Amino acid sequence: MVAESSTGRHRAAAAARVEDPDPGTAPAPGPTYVQDLLRHLGHYGWPGAPRYLRDRDGREVLGRLDGHVAWEPAQPPPVWSEDSLVRVAKLVRQFHDLTAGTHLAGDQEVACHHDLAPRTTVYREEEAGLRPYAFVGWDHAGPGRRVHDVALVCWQFLDLGPRRASAAGPARLVALIADAYGLLPRDRADLVETILWWQDRCLRGLAASDAAGAGDEVAAAAVEDVRASYAWMAEHADQFAAAIAPARVLNAGTHARQA
Repeated sequence: MVAESSTGRHRAAAAARVEDPDPGTAPAPGPTYVQDLLRHLGHYGWPGAPRYLRDRDGREVLGRLDGHVAWEPAQPPPVWSEDSLVRVAKLVRQFHDLTAGTHLAGDQEVACHHDLAPRTTVYREEEAGLRPYAFVGWDHAGPGRRVHDVALVCWQFLDLGPRRASAAGPARLVALIADAYGLLPRDRADLVETILWWQDRCLRGLAASDAAGAGDEVAAAAVEDVRASYAWMAEHADQFAAAIAPARVLNAGTHARQA
């Protein structure tokens, strides 16, 4: 069972919003990119994203996804269960595979969500409790590498930072996410550095924001939270790297399409 969320997790989640694509990864997507992506996923019948529908007047509207969004810090234990983590990883793999090799991926591997977190995940009640089945908040989607989204899932869903008593449990869960996704050796080798990249990117973005500069207490707390998370992750980087070493990959041959 994954430890329950905290206010720190949600400060970091807010920090992880991507304002613009990284210049070293992909060009900025066009103004209709998100609509095109959602239509593409809907065309293939993928249930993990909102779909465009027609209202009574024939206007195109974004459909509703029913369920529970894990926005608040306190959540039912099933939201943080290992089974839920596995399902999140598999959902990410599904939409990545649906966009690989398409115009939506551009010159990158896939279309990435770029804002994956509990607060952008929709859960529904099943026999074993709440389980994830869809993502919302696609506004920052754009071309990228598979490991970009997987790394963000690891940070946001595991609350990687000093609130963790030790790195052993989180490192095992990062490996669980990588295994469930089917991450290939080259991406596993980059996973820890990509988590740190996200944290550094968010830290720099927050520190440069008007709110932080104006003495906003919430913004200042978010800066300190992400700074502490980055320092903690950097301190334990070797332990995480060992836990997710490429030798752990299962059935890599079935995922040759990523190569």
